[in-house]
Amino acid sequence: DLRIVNCECALTAATSPVWKSGAVFKGEPAHVAGLKAVPFEVACLANNHVLDYGVAGLRETLRVMDRNRIRTVGAGLTEAQALVPLSVRVNGQSVHVINISEGEDLTASTGGPGVFGWDVPLAAAQTRALKQLGGVVIVVAHCGLEYVPFPPPYVVAAFRALAEAGADCVIGHHPHVPQGIEWWHGRPILYSLGHFAFYQPTALFHRKTGYCVSLRCEGGRITAIELHPYRITDAGLRRLEPKEAQDFGRTLTRLSHPFSTADGPARAWNAWLAYYGEAGFRAEGNGVLDKMAADPRKGAAMFRNRITTMQHREHWQTFLTRMVNGERGGFSRADYRLVEEYFSRTLS
Repeated sequence: DLRIVNCECALTAATSPVWKSGAVFKGEPAHVAGLKAVPFEVACLANNHVLDYGVAGLRETLRVMDRNRIRTVGAGLTEAQALVPLSVRVNGQSVHVINISEGEDLTASTGGPGVFGWDVPLAAAQTRALKQLGGVVIVVAHCGLEYVPFPPPYVVAAFRALAEAGADCVIGHHPHVPQGIEWWHGRPILYSLGHFAFYQPTALFHRKTGYCVSLRCEGGRITAIELHPYRITDAGLRRLEPKEAQDFGRTLTRLSHPFSTADGPARAWNAWLAYYGEAGFRAEGNGVLDKMAADPRKGAAMFRNRITTMQHREHWQTFLTRMVNGERGGFSRADYRLVEEYFSRTLS
């Protein structure tokens, strides 16, 4: 009855990308036909690529969506537009969507064009106000570290706070790989859905597998969720076969296990930090410095993003703190093996 997607690029004819830390993405305005074919009625724009072609690209994206009757949320040409939730009526029920992101590359709106940045208290306040109005509140968040199987503790704390504020469901993406699920105060939290139609030329298994989620809403609350796992192939998306789906279910159980104990999320994150290690930090840091030498503006953007965006700042800070304190353990071998698998298992 209502289909929601994260549109992680500008739909624009602009040809001048901005200077930023990572890759830049765009689609042509005509590519909106892909969204209409499903059809998606709502496009979330709070992500780290919708401003890859600057304000002009965002402005054209908003126009393209509006012309094609696709509602947007999470970004705007003013701060008020970026921060306002989307409320729609679906089969007599009110559905409210709040869309936030970490505002990578300083894209969070601070008065002008931008995205709804990492203001969890504001999102929680909006959630409480919308719940008082009645209906279902869904928070969609673009955050966390890419490609790792577990969310960092600050994401877990934020998602749980939003659920405690009354969000009927909290859904995450940006890691580009599936992460676990938990029910917090009776409300589902899905930490990362995966890639969807976001192709990468890699054979790594977990970057080719993800899931969509259906929410059943009745009486102003979510009564059930259903997962739809898929495989990304060179020819497009396909549903997982029954045996593949069973394997995915077992992996999802492993991903979700850390949420069953109070210290589980922190221990799972420590497993990633241990895998990353000093060699990983040196490789990442030297890569940024090498880029600064070869391409100063690009290198500066990369370094700026490492110290201004939560996912990178928290990653480096917690890793370096463990290194200073001489901490080597604090994680389970099962979580460590899952991290290893995410960076080594390939499609057969």
